[in-house]
Amino acid sequence: MKKSINLQFATIIKSLHSLKSLHSCVLQSCVLGLLFSSCEKKPAGPGGPPMGGGTPEVSVITIQNERVELSTELSGRVAASLTAEVRPQVGGIIQNRLFTEGSDVKAGEVLYQIDPATYQAARDGAKAALAKAEASLLPVKLRADRYKELLASEAVSGQDYDDAVAALKLTEADIESAKAALETTRINLEYTKVKAPISGRIGRSSVTNGALVMASQATALATIQQLDPVFVDVTQSSAEMLRLRRALESGQLTNNERQATVMLTLDDGSLYPQPGILKFTEAFVDESTGSVTLRTLFPNPKLTLLPGMFVRAALQEGVKDAGILVPQRGVSRNPAGNAMVMTVGADEKVEPRVIKTDRTVGVNWLVNEGLKPGDRVILEGLQKARPGTQVKAVPFQEKTSGH
Repeated sequence: MKKSINLQFATIIKSLHSLKSLHSCVLQSCVLGLLFSSCEKKPAGPGGPPMGGGTPEVSVITIQNERVELSTELSGRVAASLTAEVRPQVGGIIQNRLFTEGSDVKAGEVLYQIDPATYQAARDGAKAALAKAEASLLPVKLRADRYKELLASEAVSGQDYDDAVAALKLTEADIESAKAALETTRINLEYTKVKAPISGRIGRSSVTNGALVMASQATALATIQQLDPVFVDVTQSSAEMLRLRRALESGQLTNNERQATVMLTLDDGSLYPQPGILKFTEAFVDESTGSVTLRTLFPNPKLTLLPGMFVRAALQEGVKDAGILVPQRGVSRNPAGNAMVMTVGADEKVEPRVIKTDRTVGVNWLVNEGLKPGDRVILEGLQKARPGTQVKAVPFQEKTSGH
């Protein structure tokens, strides 16, 4: 029994020695493998290419001077070019309303008929008064003529002649007064026909047949608006207006047109097809908003623009003949908040460049300082374009969709 146990123990010891030898061989193989690999791949030195090898490739655009048309987008509202509130000039009862609400009317067209009976009677009375005054003129005139002849022969006194002449003049004055009264009654009778003062689109009527109206009452009977053309009143800050004037005076911008062109974007985002023109700028600044109102004029043949409609107007400011544009995708911000771009220098190394931008023009930034014609700005591969890194610059090509 003891002999059997010793034999088993010897077998176990022998197995352990075998495992120890195998483990040692494996360890030696791993160490040799690491040594060979370290000999084949040497670490890249500072500033060298990445572990994968090769120079990183970036896409660039070459800066060039461009002719840039500048415009400012301002918000505004549509207003009718002409607006007239219809009010009666005489009082009375409305007999008839002679127009359809919401229709187009012409200047001079009769809109309401006021009961003319009392005004016709007044006119008839004025006619009679004039006829009476004219009838009394003949005997007075004959008397004055006769007294003139008798005065020459001293048959009448000078006082009697003067009284006859005065009576004649008084009668003539009565005739003129009667004529004026007759003209007044004619005008009042004409005013019983309430007419359209301008041509345009008439709104709803505030009165119906049978309503009593008064001369020059506060409430308008209806409102007429001329909708072709229309005004668009926009506001611009006084600071922006001063900046634009300085740019034009200094020659940075040029504007050869007498009237600036304006384009409209409607509230639904669509572009109004017809351009407008700038008519004038208010001569004062609104104290509450610090802005100036600009009035523009637009044709409106299809009545697309209605009074009160909110729109955005792109007002042409001028032209910058030597403008520099950089796509927005190539502009970033440094920790200080300044705009910057990555450029490729003459030695094909990446150089950061701080720039000053003025505004956006479409998908580009308009650059005032920091870039000049011939500079190469990186648009793609910015993640590989670290300052001081040598890169391979290739022209940027816009990708087209549809494949």
